[in-house]
Amino acid sequence: MKSRSLVLAALLVCTFASAQAPTPRDGEHDFDSHIGSWKTHLSRLQKPLTGSKSWVEYEGTTVVRKVWDGRANLVELDAEGPAGRIEALSLRLYNPTSKQWSLNFSNVRGGTMAIPMVGEFRNARGEFYSSETLNERAILVRFVITSVNADTLRFEQSFSEDGGKTWELNWVAVDTRIKPSARSEAPAYLPVHVALEDAAIRGLVEFGMPVIEGVAHDERQLEVRPREPAVTQIDGSVALYDGVR
Repeated sequence: MKSRSLVLAALLVCTFASAQAPTPRDGEHDFDSHIGSWKTHLSRLQKPLTGSKSWVEYEGTTVVRKVWDGRANLVELDAEGPAGRIEALSLRLYNPTSKQWSLNFSNVRGGTMAIPMVGEFRNARGEFYSSETLNERAILVRFVITSVNADTLRFEQSFSEDGGKTWELNWVAVDTRIKPSARSEAPAYLPVHVALEDAAIRGLVEFGMPVIEGVAHDERQLEVRPREPAVTQIDGSVALYDGVR
């Protein structure tokens, strides 16, 4: 009876532990809102973990592009300041098994990927960690991503040399979304079938069909400048405006 009670107790403990273990959330779309162009203000601590309080400022842009239908994205940073220029990129990769992201950083001077920082988002806060060396000493690195609002993101990097007991902030970047102007929101080009080149367009004019004014940049696209506000698509290939020149 005693052994049976012990087995039952062990089963109850295992069941309770399983019930308490959180199921990893699907974070495949965590970076969807980051896609686009951003104005970046960057502050960097010049000599981390030395007691230095000297910070340098940079201004620049960040462009984030979707890769693999959102399961990865590429970040390109270009910023300048009194201390020089930073040209860097980060390849963010999603692992569907662990449901975590890895941030793979590189800069134009190094030309290689740093040790990836791995982590995930919880309650709209992304935390990513890695182990690196600084001045031949092993350190921990923490990278935190938060959304200030729909059009502002904040990135913080900190180092720890005591196993994560204390952290020193050394990198703060604030990105503000660059919204497209009303003019750039309108499509600048209309697709043109390969077969419809200048000769075909001239042929339409000969049949009395007034084609919009345009310049063919290559055999697949036509830059359009309609003279009338109403534009009609003909056979999904060439756009004509309603009316006579």
